[in-house]
Amino acid sequence: MIKLDILAFAAHPDDTELSCAGTLASQLAAGHKVGVVDLTRGELGSRGTPEIRDQEAQASAEILGLSVRENLGLEDGFFQNDKPNQLIVAKTIRKYRPDVILANAVKDRHPDHARGAKLVEDANFLSGLSKIEIEDSGELLAPWRPRAVYHFIQSQFLQPDFVVDVSEYWDIKMEAVRAFKSQFYDPNSKEPETYISSPEFMKMIESRGKELGHSIGARYGEGFTVSRNIGVKDLLDLK
Repeated sequence: MIKLDILAFAAHPDDTELSCAGTLASQLAAGHKVGVVDLTRGELGSRGTPEIRDQEAQASAEILGLSVRENLGLEDGFFQNDKPNQLIVAKTIRKYRPDVILANAVKDRHPDHARGAKLVEDANFLSGLSKIEIEDSGELLAPWRPRAVYHFIQSQFLQPDFVVDVSEYWDIKMEAVRAFKSQFYDPNSKEPETYISSPEFMKMIESRGKELGHSIGARYGEGFTVSRNIGVKDLLDLK
């Protein structure tokens, strides 16, 4: 099993690409091992099919150079933050033992996003409890709790607690986004129009990146929120 430095969970394939692919690319460039685990296959999406989205997710993983891309196959639109799903996610955390987890926005227009955010946070806590036994291929997985869980920002703007400078990696991010050809703007597509398939949506992603970048004196940025305070020992660590 691969030990990851950073593991991003997402309710749907393409959530991470739209929200934090620049951050993932920057961490990969720094030599960290990074993976993405999608909770669902996005089977309720109006465009494409689960099979097409599986292929697009793998294409994006190759563009970014991810160490892991996995799909848990939870039910799109209907998965719940309940014990069975918490244990599935906790098993994934114990399997990959990340130091940092990234998860969906705590509030957004799609209800799966906030629900996925809470599911990952609760599963993360349970993953660290020694009295919860979880097996993988007949082997008992040791308890594991990452140092931090950070939530990326999605369609609905949330005030970030910190912003990552992704200026050098914006082009890679957008290449990874465009790997999901079935989902986004294509003037030749005969698929139904959706909220994310309009050219205006892609302009919003560009503008959001510029706005967040501007807030820290960079060309492009990606923002994150946290559920608890971030601690530092040295003020010079802050930029």
